[in-house]
Amino acid sequence: MTPPTEPIRSCPYRDFDDFRRVHRLLVETYPITPLGWNWEFRRWEGWHFHEAVAGWKPVWEQQVRLWETTAGQLVGAAHTEYGRGDAYLDLHPDYRHLEPEMITWAEDHLAAANDGQRQIDWYVMEYDEPRQRLLAQLGYVQVEWAGVIRRLYFGDDALPAVRLAPGYSLRSVRPGDLADCQRIADILNASFNRTFHNAAEFHNFSTLAPSFRFDLQLVAEAPDGSFAAHVGVNYDATNGYGIFEPVCTHPDHRQKGLAQALMFEGLHRLRASGARSVSVDTGTAAAANALYESIGFTEACSGFLWRRVWS
Repeated sequence: MTPPTEPIRSCPYRDFDDFRRVHRLLVETYPITPLGWNWEFRRWEGWHFHEAVAGWKPVWEQQVRLWETTAGQLVGAAHTEYGRGDAYLDLHPDYRHLEPEMITWAEDHLAAANDGQRQIDWYVMEYDEPRQRLLAQLGYVQVEWAGVIRRLYFGDDALPAVRLAPGYSLRSVRPGDLADCQRIADILNASFNRTFHNAAEFHNFSTLAPSFRFDLQLVAEAPDGSFAAHVGVNYDATNGYGIFEPVCTHPDHRQKGLAQALMFEGLHRLRASGARSVSVDTGTAAAANALYESIGFTEACSGFLWRRVWS
């Protein structure tokens, strides 16, 4: 990495070549940053490809800004997730001096307008005291919403056997099967009380996301052929790092241990792929965190929203 004394310039986010540059930054900084410092690779892929309409979206060019050395080495990106009112930094840790400039850009381009005021939120990890101090100096205050990232390290101990409740079968999502894509949309909508998921978004994600593997997309199939539970497993072979996302069970099939069984199967498949660790991102719901703790996700890092409202 170029020494941070070299001049840095900001530049527009232009095309899928820039998508790959940010993706590479996320992978390269994972082993040298704490858990949750930057977005994980699957989230960045999902933001672009878990969409009903495939292809480059010009709006992304206004929602992302890049910072690079004069030699063209990407060192940071500022961007939104929901379009307005929220912002995130993905940053090489040697370049923290860029944070004020990146925050200013986000305030100018990503803040939401409401009743004559502007508002923007940053999600900041609890351990990141320097960023919290910076935001406080800039007029931000911490608000109540919080999330948790949990991580499990693979040791030498044997993994638990996979035991699925009677009447259910475990399998992977079938490549190119649009009926399976619709079943994935159905269980996401039912599990998370949504209506917007559809078959096309999963089909596009499965086709275009660099890390996607069908053998790691696990489902518990009910006797009627519907999906009773789904666990998506994503794998970064460079870092030996897996991610569980999403983890969900249909309301009609809960309290049967289906998600736990799928996660155990995912652990077996990740270990066979060479994984050394796996993470899962969750909120503060007691049931979800109890599930992850029971599986062995002992490391936990919390984060909070920091908000600024101004005229």
